[in-house]
Amino acid sequence: MEPTSRPVALVTGGGTGLGLAIAAGLADDGYDLAIASRSDEHLTRGSAALRRHGARVVAVRTDVREPDQVDRLLAEIQREYGRLDVLINNAAGNFPIAAESLSPNGWRAVVGIVLDGTFFCARAAFPMLSRSPRASIVNIIAAYAWMSGPGTVHSAAAKAGVLALTRTLAVEWASRGIRVNAVAPGPIRTEGTDRQLWTSEELVERVRRGIPMGRFGTPEEIADAVRFLVSSRAGYITGQVLAIDGGQWLGTGVMELLRPSVSDRSSVPPGNPPG
Repeated sequence: MEPTSRPVALVTGGGTGLGLAIAAGLADDGYDLAIASRSDEHLTRGSAALRRHGARVVAVRTDVREPDQVDRLLAEIQREYGRLDVLINNAAGNFPIAAESLSPNGWRAVVGIVLDGTFFCARAAFPMLSRSPRASIVNIIAAYAWMSGPGTVHSAAAKAGVLALTRTLAVEWASRGIRVNAVAPGPIRTEGTDRQLWTSEELVERVRRGIPMGRFGTPEEIADAVRFLVSSRAGYITGQVLAIDGGQWLGTGVMELLRPSVSDRSSVPPGNPPG
């Protein structure tokens, strides 16, 4: 590929679910894209979908827990596009489980993907982002990063770390022109969340009743928030967290609604993260 004059965004976990919705929204805004996933199938399907939005797409199989793989990912973006303007840290892994039942492997899997992966990607992206006139990072977290809740000890700890990382990098990299923010989605339904979280219609209804607006959000609504944060309209915003959750975290808290089912979950590390 020839170097592009269009802005370029990297979306980790960008082949399916929320990550794909974010990438598609950015494509509609005129971005060329790089997407990363551990799954070749997700990359193939995601790339095809994004090209229908008119974007050029580079898809790279990457485990964000591995710094060498992340470095290769960014080198490929440099080679193919010659620039990077936006980084969306969306790769995730999660499964509700009682803390006393969580294995060390399960802990490492989630913390590695969510916290380590976010840092490794931000660190590797820094050289290219620091040359961009519109550099922006958006980290995808969750309200239980500051609320906590049963069954989330691994994920809440990891996402709380990403929240601290967001605020620290916002201050540290502001002088380099890089804005760093976070989005905290509330309950949404995707193939991944239905498989890992909303495992029965009874649970779906219980969660829905706990949302003040009375419905689940859509991936496109989360994507719209990300699109705003990376745009010039948010040019004076950095170090902030935008909760897109229908008021859920101000009420019960979604993970509290999962309490009856948490004790029944076994300590099995997550499979492929969304994307």
